Amino acid sequence: MQGIIPIVLKLLRQKKSGLGILASAGLLIVFLLSGGELNDFIKEKKEQHKPKNYTATVSLKPNSRYSCTVLRVYDGDTFKCRLEGGKEVKVRLIGVDVPESSKNIKAYRDAERAKADISEIIELGKKAKEFTKSLLKKGTEVVLETDVQPTDKYGRILAYVYLPDGRMLNLVLIEEGYATVYTIPPNVKYADKFKEAQKRAVKLKNGLWSEGMKSR
Repeated sequence: MQGIIPIVLKLLRQKKSGLGILASAGLLIVFLLSGGELNDFIKEKKEQHKPKNYTATVSLKPNSRYSCTVLRVYDGDTFKCRLEGGKEVKVRLIGVDVPESSKNIKAYRDAERAKADISEIIELGKKAKEFTKSLLKKGTEVVLETDVQPTDKYGRILAYVYLPDGRMLNLVLIEEGYATVYTIPPNVKYADKFKEAQKRAVKLKNGLWSEGMKSR
């Protein structure tokens, strides 16, 4: 019965005469009586077009702090951790942006903006990722601080992340030259501090700035 699916769909898409409509209806009846293949087909298509959120929605309060245990690092500015209640969430650092560590649309966009080759952007992104991984080892206990908007449209937690030694990871990445300032209102609590840190990083040619990355 697998071969009948494209036939039925083709007939239904065409402008049909009365005979064509009758034939299509007959095929559908036979198809439905033959088993659950149609339902499986429809279910598969729905799954393919279902929005892909990064993580399940969680309810965190604005301007609040939460303890979280690091599980893995995805990129220089994104990682996964487990909240005290057991909920696993994906966290995006507020106010910073690092080069992509793999080829994707954003990597090509960054390369065009920086007037650089895509391979250079990827290499810089890998270095930024390794730096973040050195600070966020699996099992590390960190504190997430939310701003006005606790999550983004993908369901990720937006946070300022505090390391066990009290330093803010967002700020450290900028100071060491592994991230650029990327401010999106309404989460602007530390925007001025981030800008000053970036000026110092550029002046000292720290991290990525020593390798020619342009300030945005």
